[in-house]
Amino acid sequence: MKKLLFFAACALGLSACNMTGEQQQDAVQQERDSLQRIINEKDMELDDILGVFNEVQEGIRRINEAEGRVTIAEGNPESASSKDVIRDNMDFIKQAMQQNRDLIAQLQEKLKNSSIKNTKMQKTIESLQAQIDAQSARIQELEASLAEKDALIEAQGDAIAGLSNDVVSLTEENKQKTEKVQQQDKELNSAWFVFGTKSELKEQKILTSGDVLKSGDFNKDYFTKVDIRYDKDIKFYSKSAQLLSSHPSGTYQLAKDKQGQYELHITDPQKFWSVSKYLVVLVK
Repeated sequence: MKKLLFFAACALGLSACNMTGEQQQDAVQQERDSLQRIINEKDMELDDILGVFNEVQEGIRRINEAEGRVTIAEGNPESASSKDVIRDNMDFIKQAMQQNRDLIAQLQEKLKNSSIKNTKMQKTIESLQAQIDAQSARIQELEASLAEKDALIEAQGDAIAGLSNDVVSLTEENKQKTEKVQQQDKELNSAWFVFGTKSELKEQKILTSGDVLKSGDFNKDYFTKVDIRYDKDIKFYSKSAQLLSSHPSGTYQLAKDKQGQYELHITDPQKFWSVSKYLVVLVK
């Protein structure tokens, strides 16, 4: 710029030697106007370049901030809010980086076509390009890390789903086993009793020719089912009662209640029912 003004001043001085005073004054004014236009044009070029330069710097700053937010959210990738933060900021970063690349290309083109030849400015643009390249490399690493974590989370989700299915299956299997054990336990602890008159017992083929339960087709539905662990007292609602089935002595008591009616108190259930799980009592 200084050299340009110097040569213009020299040219003005030489031409002024052959002019009248008024002509010289007009020539000087024209030259000043021409120089001012050149200066204004260069100022506009410089302002334009600096404007783009500032946009690139602002873009780099905003990308750095977004990268920081992603890094923080990355620490809790399973959170729904963190996933939204990561997705939104990664989208912004990609858009901002593409915009910066476009702006750098504009700067290069403007500087190439500009009358301003400034080595420092070219180096500054190269430095901006290097910063953008470094950011791009970091973002690629960040994307790779996020993809790896997503794959890990997905694998863990599949594993958890598999374990959940296994747990459900095992739970159902255990439930069935428990129910089976409970049913078996209930059957093992089940017994049946019946009381009735001689004619009633004969009618149900429970008593045949003086023998008890000798007929294989006696009416089992006539008996009442009990749980030997809990049902230890049986009322016969009769003032006469006689045990016809075999049960070890000392394992029960046959006594009368306040109304004089007989009832059975089983004192040792396991031994009482060890000989037969069917209790037959003759009443009148």
